[in-house]
Parts: sequence; C-alpha cells; structure tokens
Amino acid sequence: MNVGQSNDLIYNTIGDRKLHLDAYFYNKKKANPVVVMIHGGGWRSGNKSQMQILAQEIASKGYSCFPVEYRLSLEAKYPEAVYDIKNAIKFIKDNAKRFHVDPNKITVLGCSSGGQMAALIGTTNGNSAFEDSSFKSKSSSKVHAIIDVDGILAFKHPESQEGEMASFWLKGSYEENPENWRNASALSHTDKNTPPILFINSSFDRFHAGRDDMITILNGYKIYNEVKTIKDSPHSFWFFEPWFTEMEGYITQFLDKIFK
Repeated sequence: MNVGQSNDLIYNTIGDRKLHLDAYFYNKKKANPVVVMIHGGGWRSGNKSQMQILAQEIASKGYSCFPVEYRLSLEAKYPEAVYDIKNAIKFIKDNAKRFHVDPNKITVLGCSSGGQMAALIGTTNGNSAFEDSSFKSKSSSKVHAIIDVDGILAFKHPESQEGEMASFWLKGSYEENPENWRNASALSHTDKNTPPILFINSSFDRFHAGRDDMITILNGYKIYNEVKTIKDSPHSFWFFEPWFTEMEGYITQFLDKIFK
C-alpha cells in the first residue's frame, strides 16, 4: 500500500500534558482529502491505536488519515475532548503543506462515543462556544463531512439509554445537568450549515438515538446524507470481519462521492 506513516506527533501541550496524533498519508498525490479519526470507549477508555487498521485502509484509497488522542473523562470532562479534536483539526490545517493535505476537504469520523463527538464537531462548525480560545492557530476547525459509526445524536431521547458513562463525562445526570446533555447532542445543533453525513449503524437502535430526527432536518435543507445498517452486527463491529470490510467500503464510497 502506498501509505506513509508518522506516529505520536504532538499537536497540543496543556501544562505538562502532550496530546498526540498519528498521520497515515497517501504518497502519490499533492493534496489529499483528510479523515480525522476519533476512537470510542464511552468517553473514558480506548486510544487512537484502535483506528490504525481503518486509517491504513482508507489512506491506501487516496486519503490522509489522522487518528487523534484526546483527553478522556477520567482526566477531563465535557467539552474538553471536543476542544482537543477541534484543535487537532486546526493543527492539521496549519500543517497542510507538511502533510500534503487539502484543508478544504476535511471529514471527521468517529466510532461509538467517537461517533457522537464527530457528529457534534461537524454540527458546531463556527460555533465559538465549542472553540478553545487558548489554542493558537491561523486555521478554523471547520469540517466538510461527518461519518458517524454507531454514535448517538441525542443524549436524552426516547431511543437513548445513556447512563453512568454519559453522566460522568457530562458532569452530572440529565436531571443534574440538562444543559450539557442538550448541548452535547449533535441534534441540538443540526441546521442549514451542517455538512454531508454518513451514518453507519449496527442493528442496535439505541446507538443511533436522534438519527432519524436529524435526517428530517438535513432533508429539509437538502443536505446529503446516507444511512448504512450492518445487519446482525455487534455494536463493536468495526473491529471485526466480515463487518470491517463492509464498513470500510461504505466509508470509501461516501468519501469518493463527496470529495472526488
């Protein structure tokens, strides 16, 4: 595969804490579209290496992929992880020449809790409430497409079953902190400025809570969206065959449609 790789590049330093990303880049082209990748783990576990195989596969199709480390809920609560990913996006754009990427073709992709964050990041383009003012950059954190792999779109919803992990990240239960539960939901921010989105879902309804309401809004604004359901799959289908290959095909088709 024509894929170059650089691991553990520092994109931000907070006190003594360094945050890293990995870069997988397609070698042949000058400026590739970007896929920023957010791992899952209920906002409190997991790491960027979980996205390595998917990053290699998608990069081999002509994209540059960046699995990103972010602060988990045991270290920092909402919205710090969202700031981290948006800062990583700015860092990638600031270094577009170094990474051979097109800063105007950025997709944010996440799995499970990472999918929830990807959708939130994509629906809050240009929203200053979700920007880290202390991060110095000449670029915006705007993204141009969203890929949500089994991540919820609304924390408080008839289909949602969010409990302790969400409460821990969102600084309290829905009863204790309804504002965070509302603001952290991509559905709350979906409007005419939302970019095209691909939803890839398992067969469990709870992991796409709010999706159908979001699609209604997107369709009202004629914003391109797709839903792919991977039949008879576990929630963690992106780690295993045969579901991994099916998912990777859907992702590549969507990216090619939007960016090529």
